[in-house]
Amino acid sequence: MAKLIEFETDRLYLRQWIEADRAPFARLSADPRVMEFLPSILDRASSDGMVDRLQALIAERGWGMWAVEAKADRQFIGFVGLHIPKADLPFSPCVEIGWRLAFEYWGQGYASEAARGALQVGFEQLYLPKIVSFTAIVNRRSRLVMERLGMNRESETFEHPSLPVGHPLREHYLYRLSMEKWRWDRSPMP
Repeated sequence: MAKLIEFETDRLYLRQWIEADRAPFARLSADPRVMEFLPSILDRASSDGMVDRLQALIAERGWGMWAVEAKADRQFIGFVGLHIPKADLPFSPCVEIGWRLAFEYWGQGYASEAARGALQVGFEQLYLPKIVSFTAIVNRRSRLVMERLGMNRESETFEHPSLPVGHPLREHYLYRLSMEKWRWDRSPMP
């Protein structure tokens, strides 16, 4: 069992999952707006199974896809964090950054704020040389978050191997951010 990494940003706590997160996570995982660019919505059993896996990975590694809680109202709003994908991707092995927030929290900068904190953990505590992110090419909102984070999009797309050939979400963009670029982007200008 690794040392647990949890952190906060100006408006958010990123922490290990707790039992009270299950019901709001099930609601957002069943929301077609939230799940639009994922293969399918999740029923309660699948949602709880995902919470179990995310919780276990954080317990094992000390980091992962953290539960996100808004400081203002102490409400669970989704997850943001780092993950080692299981799929055999063309750029594996890698660590990805990802997010999924409840619809009512969209458009307020929470995904970018939490992701910046997760990048800081990845580069300053885990010393990862690079972090990637990827999404279906039609997912403009997530691509904009990746760009706001300073990630660079690869020129070529790739076919996500977990989705069947012909699936409308199979073609993905890959974004990368190296530790060097992240440090450079954060350094004060003379």
